Amino acid sequence: MKSLLRTVALLASFTVGSLHCQQVSAQTKDAEPATRAANDAFVKSLPFADRADFDDARRGFIATLGDGVVAGVGGKPAWDLRPYAFLQKDAVPATVNPSLWRQAQLNALNGLFKVTDRVYQVRGLDLANLTIIEGDSGLILIDPLLSNETAKAALDLYLANRPARPVAAVIYSHSHIDHFGGAKGVMSAEDAASGKVKVIAPDGFMEHAVAENVIAGNAMSRRAQYMYGLPLPINERGQVDEGLGKALSKGTISLIAPNDLIRQAYETRVIDGVEIEFHLVPGSEAPAEMIMYFPQFKVLNMAEDATHNMHNLYTLRGAQIRDGRLWSRYLNEAIERYGDRTDAVIAQHHWPMWGNARIVAFLKKQRDLYKFIHDQTVRLLNHGLTPTEIAEKLKLPASLAGEWSARGYYGTLSHNAKAVYQFYLGWYDANPADLNPLPRVETARKQVEYMGGAEAVLKRARADFAAGQYRWVAGVTSQLVFADPANKAARELGADALEQLGYQSEAATWRNAYLLGAAELRGGVPAAQGGSTANAELLKGVSIDLAFDFLGVRLNAAKAEGKRIVINWTFTDRNETYVMNLENSALTHRAGPLDANADAGVKLTRAALDAITLKQRSFVGSILTGDVSVSGNPLKLRELFGLLDDFTPDFEIVEPRKVMVD
Repeated sequence: MKSLLRTVALLASFTVGSLHCQQVSAQTKDAEPATRAANDAFVKSLPFADRADFDDARRGFIATLGDGVVAGVGGKPAWDLRPYAFLQKDAVPATVNPSLWRQAQLNALNGLFKVTDRVYQVRGLDLANLTIIEGDSGLILIDPLLSNETAKAALDLYLANRPARPVAAVIYSHSHIDHFGGAKGVMSAEDAASGKVKVIAPDGFMEHAVAENVIAGNAMSRRAQYMYGLPLPINERGQVDEGLGKALSKGTISLIAPNDLIRQAYETRVIDGVEIEFHLVPGSEAPAEMIMYFPQFKVLNMAEDATHNMHNLYTLRGAQIRDGRLWSRYLNEAIERYGDRTDAVIAQHHWPMWGNARIVAFLKKQRDLYKFIHDQTVRLLNHGLTPTEIAEKLKLPASLAGEWSARGYYGTLSHNAKAVYQFYLGWYDANPADLNPLPRVETARKQVEYMGGAEAVLKRARADFAAGQYRWVAGVTSQLVFADPANKAARELGADALEQLGYQSEAATWRNAYLLGAAELRGGVPAAQGGSTANAELLKGVSIDLAFDFLGVRLNAAKAEGKRIVINWTFTDRNETYVMNLENSALTHRAGPLDANADAGVKLTRAALDAITLKQRSFVGSILTGDVSVSGNPLKLRELFGLLDDFTPDFEIVEPRKVMVD
């Protein structure tokens, strides 16, 4: 039973676990000559004299936090902009790609901004923006950020500079946690439950808000450390930005369920005197997402479908591939429906844009960006090119490559093209030699042996490093490390190569991944910090069905070989029953009538399960109080949960796993 409770605790925290990790060693090296030359070339190839984005990002500024700090739990800041003061320098350091430096400076502009009459945004106090619409008597808030603390600070900043009004409605634009995690910072669960505050979301919000990061949540959390650079120091040789925003806040995360859903492709609502045209765009940037148009203000909110960078068709933390063709179609529909009546466009990341002609041109290029990636990748795969070949060959046309809003600060043309290939053809490139390759460690050992041994490889790799061939050196030294993780010289040279690649990367996500990889080669994997971040709001979003599915993912097939166990589950407060069946090393379940021949049965309420998970009471104590009862053979229940694996949140990535997995 404890294993089930650990499962639900993991489900309740989903992506949050990635926010708590120890900072890696600050050991770094300077930019090599080849990196300096590569970064200098960026200055010559892009229109740095164009400062329109800076004008837009500063327009309407009202106020910001005095010290840039939002207090968190236990004395640690939930948000702290002070370490980013280095971005105020005019000269770009050689250790940062100049294009990324520009984006990092833009994302550092923070505070309360007026978009137009009755429309405001708080930007730069979390990864996402809080949009505030002034209704006739109250406030309509769009996307209450990632953390309660930053959401409250953002609303407080508004209230300190505008007439005080109550919150009338909260809108979630989509199902990613940085757009709803701060819900309790701007409203109470009681006000939402009573309907005093309308909480509006796209159809399917609750399912996708929890489900995307559950089944593979442990791996996603670890990979998110690489994507967001969470353990990296914040400086010119570490994390400088996330591309989509400054950083992820580190506060308390909540989830308040919506009490109103937008179900039709187009719906118009009047909320506190404000007319809002909702347009559902599921399967674009998120499985459940919607954009909004405000005809009274001639403002179009594109949620996360049109931002000031190339977005992800595949996110490096791991998720289902997004359909670039569909994404482009939604953008085209927005242009057709709202383009000629929009004077300002906003999004839930980055800064607004004003002027109808500029807005339409921007939206068209965003539309064509995703269609180009989709169509040209499919064209090349139909010519027989493989994912790596397509990614190497594909280049944006000059009309898009010169647009700042099409640059790959978050997504990249390279990994998005590979995503399109995977969307249609999967991982296999059709070459039979790649159909069943040897595992990574065995491959590495054989390749190193064929190349004359580690010393011979290192000698040539050092020469290639001196010549600036960092991509090759990173790959070949990775083979050395997987062949022998104790090879210190290989680790050091591999770290040096990854570091230079990070310094050259225009994408913040690539920079973070390269630099964290370098840090872990030098100093090992930083230990995970903090315990379970489970809380009542998040637990409510985890269905019993999803919890049982995750139990099946944790089943160790080898240990379960030849075993058959049947457990009945009854949730008395919901009048729901489930039968869990272990057979053929697979753990399945179904809702419906109980099995008369089950080995054991468990009766409890969902509230009792949540209370045990939140450590408000113990399992044994719940049995004694009658909140949980076990019938039949309790040893079979114990046996079943003894067959489940526990996942470590800090598994190795740039070296072989130290702990073998059965």
